[in-house]
Amino acid sequence: MPTLTFWIIAGALALISAAVLIRAVLRGADMGEVPAAYDLRVYRDQLREIDRDTARGIVAEDEAERLKSEVARRILAADTVLQAQKAGTSPTGPVRSMAIVAAGVVVAGTLALYAELGTPGYGDLGLKSRIATAEDMRQNRPAQAAAEARVPPLTLPQIDGSYADLMEKLRSTVAERPNDLQGNQLLARNEALLGNFIAAYTAQERILGLKGDAATAADYLDYADLLVLAAGGYVSPEAELALSAALARDPQNGAARYYVGLMMYQTGRPDKAFQFWDGLLREGPPDAPWIGPIRAQIEDAAWLAGQFRYELPPLVPLIGPDADDLAAAAEMTPEQRQEMVQGMVDQLAGRLAASGGTADEWARLISALGVLGDRDRARAILTEAREKFLAQPAALDQINTAARAAGVSE
Repeated sequence: MPTLTFWIIAGALALISAAVLIRAVLRGADMGEVPAAYDLRVYRDQLREIDRDTARGIVAEDEAERLKSEVARRILAADTVLQAQKAGTSPTGPVRSMAIVAAGVVVAGTLALYAELGTPGYGDLGLKSRIATAEDMRQNRPAQAAAEARVPPLTLPQIDGSYADLMEKLRSTVAERPNDLQGNQLLARNEALLGNFIAAYTAQERILGLKGDAATAADYLDYADLLVLAAGGYVSPEAELALSAALARDPQNGAARYYVGLMMYQTGRPDKAFQFWDGLLREGPPDAPWIGPIRAQIEDAAWLAGQFRYELPPLVPLIGPDADDLAAAAEMTPEQRQEMVQGMVDQLAGRLAASGGTADEWARLISALGVLGDRDRARAILTEAREKFLAQPAALDQINTAARAAGVSE
């Protein structure tokens, strides 16, 4: 819901509520029996009840006189109010004026207070309170070990005897040589394949220690990913630290940004999660591993963030030949195949120019242009790709490698 529409509806509801309140007050004297007349009728019934109780001996004479005096005093007061109402000088007049003023103050004050503290799409707490609550939730959420304790045991895949023997040998070797980088890398990878995520991230933690300052964004991302898997999809404080280290080395890392969005979603900040995920969806590529999980969750995050009219962007099909294309290409002449490849390259170039893509896609485009012999265009694409991935060393390496293969590297 756009902000302007929200304020129009909220203001209209507030005015309607105020009008109902004022109308109820102003019509109070015209709604049949006024309160003072009702009180008089009740008090007179009480007098008759006292007389009956006295006659039956339920109430003593002196107590009956005292009760009659009290009721008579109330009758006199109610009759005074009733006569004033009939004469048009009801003492409720100032109350009516105050009610009208108070209704106006309530409407104006409510809107002003909401403008300061509230936001469409959230619950009934002020925005500042929600942010503080979410931050407290994030700072005090369960640690990795506590989250793992709540995860039910996984059903591990069945492995044959030879592979089991190899794994036991690998574990023994790494235990004997804990500083063996390659051994720990093999162990982390294979433990993860077996679903032993705790053992896998323990090995990955050793890899980070062994690499020290040379550890890459991918190394920290692998560690965070294994922590999240071990915790059943929960982004723990330990995983958050690993993600921060990955993003410090590669601010555009898609998987790390997805997990940060997930952490925000889990700790009461769907607005932040939506920002992370919406950006990733629009950047692509459509085959990135985080695209599917984002598309499954972003609509709920958008609604909670107040983006009521959010629509998922359409899936962009991957560029490349399918089975039918390959079958048709086998029957084409060399000129027809060249034309088909040129069309695919032009399609990929158009999409990258319009919405961007991954370093892998830019590298593929450069390679394809080199194969087609269009080196001038390949150089232009190379210049553009280097500008886009200037802050990402790993991506630049991939693009420069493709450029060298295409014969356009400087």
